Amino acid sequence: MKAIRFHEFGGSEVLRYEDVEHPIPGPGQVRVRVAATSFNPVDDHIRAGVLAEMIPISLPYVPGIDLAGTVAELGADVRGFAVGDRVVAMLPLDCAGGAAEYVLVPAESLAPAPRTVDLVDGAALPLSGLAAWQTVFELAEVKPGQSVLVNGAGGAVGSLVVQLAVDAGAIVTAVDAPHNAERLRGYGADRVVGPLDLAEGPAAVGGPFHVVVNHVRVSPQELARLSDYVADGGVAASTAGPIPEDPARSVRSASLWVRSDAAQPAELVAKVDAGSLRLHIASRRMVAELAAVHEDAGAGRLPGKTVVIVP
Repeated sequence: MKAIRFHEFGGSEVLRYEDVEHPIPGPGQVRVRVAATSFNPVDDHIRAGVLAEMIPISLPYVPGIDLAGTVAELGADVRGFAVGDRVVAMLPLDCAGGAAEYVLVPAESLAPAPRTVDLVDGAALPLSGLAAWQTVFELAEVKPGQSVLVNGAGGAVGSLVVQLAVDAGAIVTAVDAPHNAERLRGYGADRVVGPLDLAEGPAAVGGPFHVVVNHVRVSPQELARLSDYVADGGVAASTAGPIPEDPARSVRSASLWVRSDAAQPAELVAKVDAGSLRLHIASRRMVAELAAVHEDAGAGRLPGKTVVIVP
């Protein structure tokens, strides 16, 4: 079968499209025929080697943490799935494998794919969806009636955070570039504003807020100023560096390291099929172009969530 692999850390040029052996499922594993994976920023960091200490991997490594595909073979002791089932999963970061024709998946990581979107587009959901779910419900503990500021609301995770918070009954202010404003209003955001001018302070955007969620890479000094946007007793949750706590005002801070989960993917899929969670896909590329996708991401040319189709 064909797969994208890298044999050493480095730039996008280390990615090779090559022949590899078909994987054989062991006990508790499922072999999935891959329809698509997607690009996530962590894919770039793993390939470059900057996460080698945090996420030890064996080389050669097949990237692609997100998966949408069809069950091809069941290992021993696997229950609840049958050959031909359409599935999605977040693959383990240390071995991944989505950028290949077939991949082995722990059965507990699989969830039925959404029925209301194309199978390949389901690959946009797992990692971003889990990151959004864990931010909203575990880190921030968003409750009905709370005010929530989402900085970087138009991105893959931010878009889902906005929708999950709205669905939870929160009053959401979405912060992003003007070209995303109509889409964010369509998600139910109560207010949509352009990039924050931190010198103006929280009152300029209707704050302070019970919850501030940040997905924008900024300097430590700017992260510190974001704590001013959190109301007394509130929480700042960030996927882009820690926002300092303010004990004097009982403001707590939480940072996300997304993890696989057995139940949350099914919850996310149910929301997609119910129409309360929409996936925004900026582009679709073929797996043979994955090196170019990594290069575009590194150069800031990737337009947003990119699904990578495996023919």
